[in-house]
Amino acid sequence: MKPLRKIVLPVLVVAMAAAPARVFACATCYASHVDGSMADGANWAVLTLGIVVSAVLGAFLTFFIYIMRRSERLEAGKENLPAPAKV
Repeated sequence: MKPLRKIVLPVLVVAMAAAPARVFACATCYASHVDGSMADGANWAVLTLGIVVSAVLGAFLTFFIYIMRRSERLEAGKENLPAPAKV
């Protein structure tokens, strides 16, 4: 198995180094139209995903702040309760 690994790794490195840059490009870069509609679509997709992620994280943060404040109110309410009457 080791002789095969010694052969495959150099061949793979040489193949990657000899490949043209377009082989490694994404669909937007491959078209080489930076001002094209694909680039605009990719930009809008990134913006949309950023907004969705921010909204979800904001909702989690709001929920945890609500839980913390409610817990503080419950703890404060327990301290202000009168002592139970002994029967």
